[in-house]
Parts: sequence; C-alpha cells; structure tokens
Amino acid sequence: MQLATWNVNSLKVRLPQVVEWLTQSPVDVLCLQELKMDQDVFPLADIEAAGYRAAWFGQKTYNGVAILVRAPLQLDDVVLGIPGYDDPQRRVIAATVNGVRVICGYFVNGEAVDSPKYPYKLEWLGKLHAYVADELTRHPQLALLGDYNIAPEDRDVYDPESWHEQVLCSTPEREAFRGLIGLGLADSFRLFNQEDKQYSWWDYRAMMFRRNKGVRIDHILITPALQVRASTCIIDKTPRKWERPSDHTPVVLTLTD
Repeated sequence: MQLATWNVNSLKVRLPQVVEWLTQSPVDVLCLQELKMDQDVFPLADIEAAGYRAAWFGQKTYNGVAILVRAPLQLDDVVLGIPGYDDPQRRVIAATVNGVRVICGYFVNGEAVDSPKYPYKLEWLGKLHAYVADELTRHPQLALLGDYNIAPEDRDVYDPESWHEQVLCSTPEREAFRGLIGLGLADSFRLFNQEDKQYSWWDYRAMMFRRNKGVRIDHILITPALQVRASTCIIDKTPRKWERPSDHTPVVLTLTD
C-alpha cells in the first residue's frame, strides 16, 4: 500500500499533472492540498477516469483538500474539517482506507511571525493536535499527511541562519510538530533518510529548485502500527521539473501488507 501527499497549488491548473503522475506512480492513496476550487466544481469525472475515487473539501480561491484512492478501494467514515472547531478555512479531511485512518491537512502558513495570521496558525495547530489525539484512541493505524508549513529541524531548510525563528521554522511551530511526534507518531521520511538538503518545496523565484534551495515542509507522520509496515518513504522531485509545476512535490510512503 502506498500513500502520498502533494500540495498541487491549484487543482484546476495542475489536474493534467496529477493524472499524469498517477499514471506513472499509481499510489493507493493521494492526499492533495490547496485545491483552490469550490466544492461543486471538483473534477470528479477526470479523477474517476484515471481509476480513482475521491472525497474532497473545497474552497474557492484558497485552501481545499482531497483524498484520492485507487479503485476498488473505498473511502469510509469521511469527516470534513476538525470536529468542534468552527474554522471558515477548509483545511482538513479524513477517511478510513483499507483499515488505515488517513488525515489530510493543509496546515496554516502564518505568513510571518509578526503577522495577525501567525496566532491563528498556533491556535489551529492546537486544535489539530487535540483532534489527532482523539482519533488515535480509535485508530491504531493512522497517517497524518499534508503540507505542514513547518520545517521540523535546521537540516530541513537550505539556509538555517536566514530562516532562524522565521515562519515555518519558529520555535512555537517546531514545538507543535514535536507535540504531534509526542502523540506516538513518527516522521516516516526520517525513518529512512537522514541526509541533509532533502526538500519538498522550492520558491518559484531565483531558480531555487535548480539550485536546490528549498525546505522540507510536506510530511507523513505515522503510528507505531504503521511504522512496522513502512518500507520506504521518498520525495519524488519529478513533477517539480515539469512545465508550470506546483512549487511542492509529492512525498510517497510505501507500506508492506
């Protein structure tokens, strides 16, 4: 079973690339972030034509998340948003797929540590932590996938000095990430790859991708029951090389049966 996460930065723009990537890499579960489209315009026919089923939580212009599963897999017990949290931004969707509870999240960016959006990010992270903790009481096999907008360590950014205490790398954000780890989750990528200069997002400007000046902010955290099944976790840079790419690239986790 393969699970992947990808911030596509507009599904309308990137739909052909999603279909192409799924043709080349037919993962069982693909979590998408930043759909940037309303609920009623989700391209379900195109997704189904590619051999996938979908559940989604759309929002015009901003945000939006989806979980795609390869047929004949099913999406059971779908939940939209964080239960009990009245958040106008559509950032979370969850479903059970083949016994695995899959939570797809587009974490708040925060803009800057002195921005009014930063306290919202910290509040949102607290709500998510409580939600995941509750889900763990019912789902020993759980994966939290998405664009976290958090680089957990200095080795996850190309220039730690310039990023020091900036948004994505500030101490409260990193503490929130460690809080999720503290629930018993593991960063699946770091189970296998301990090298520096491994990134999942690169700014469009200044040839940052070609120069490999990026950050690792797209993650798949997994429970101990999935850790024993994990065999590989990779960052697939291929789509980032395509014409008009997303600024993010997929992260793919492989689980044994």
